[in-house]
Amino acid sequence: MRAALDAGAELEVLYASPEADNGCADVIRRAEVAGVPVHRLDAKAFERISDVVTPQPLLAVARRRDLSLSSLAGADLVVVGVDVRDPGNAGTLIRSAEAAGAGGIVFCRGSVDATNPKTVRASAGAIFHVPVVEGGDSEEVLAVLGGQGLTRLGALPRGGTAPADLDLTRPVALVLGNEAWGLPDRVLPYLDESVTIPMPGRAESINLAMAASVLLYEACRQRQSGLS
Repeated sequence: MRAALDAGAELEVLYASPEADNGCADVIRRAEVAGVPVHRLDAKAFERISDVVTPQPLLAVARRRDLSLSSLAGADLVVVGVDVRDPGNAGTLIRSAEAAGAGGIVFCRGSVDATNPKTVRASAGAIFHVPVVEGGDSEEVLAVLGGQGLTRLGALPRGGTAPADLDLTRPVALVLGNEAWGLPDRVLPYLDESVTIPMPGRAESINLAMAASVLLYEACRQRQSGLS
C-alpha cells in the first residue's frame, strides 16, 4: 500500500481490518490526506472481500492504467513477455524488472492479466513504479519496439549467446516466452539476436522469472560497470 501511495496511484477506496491500527496507522492517515475513502471493517467482513486465507491488514482498489507502446519510447531496457501465463511469474518478473531499472514491461496478448491479484502481490508494489503495457500481438509489439531502436533479444533454452558475451549496455528488449514451451516460432523472425543462460548442471531450463532476473541483472551489471 505504501508503494501505491508513493507512486501516486489513483486509489478509489481503502479497506482496513481491525489489525490495521497496529503498524498501518501512518498509511491510513496518508490515504485520508490524499482524499481516499477509508472504510474500517470487522474481521469477518474484511475476510469476505479478500481472496487469500491470511490477507494483509489493508486492501485497496486502484484505478487501472492503460498504457500504449508509445509510452515506452526512449526506454533503453524493456522486458517483453510472450504467452506468460503464471501470475506469480509475471509478478516476480515485474519486481525484478523494476529493481534492475528497466524502463518498461510488455505483456503481449495471451499473457496473464497484470492486474491479477496474485500478480500484483508477487510484484511487491513494483507494478506501481514501472510502466506495464498489456495487449497487442507479439509480432506487432516486437516490430514497434524494433522501430524504436531496441535490439530484440530472445531468450532461448539453447543455441543463443551467453549473456556475459552480449553487449547489454545498448538499448535492448529482453523477450521471454511461455513457462512450458518458451518462445513460439512465430516470433523468431522478429528477433535480432538470441541469448541462452549457461546451465552446466542437469536441469534443462530454469523458472521464467528466474531467467528474467538473471538477464536483467547482467544488463544492470554491465551498465553500472561500463562493461560489454
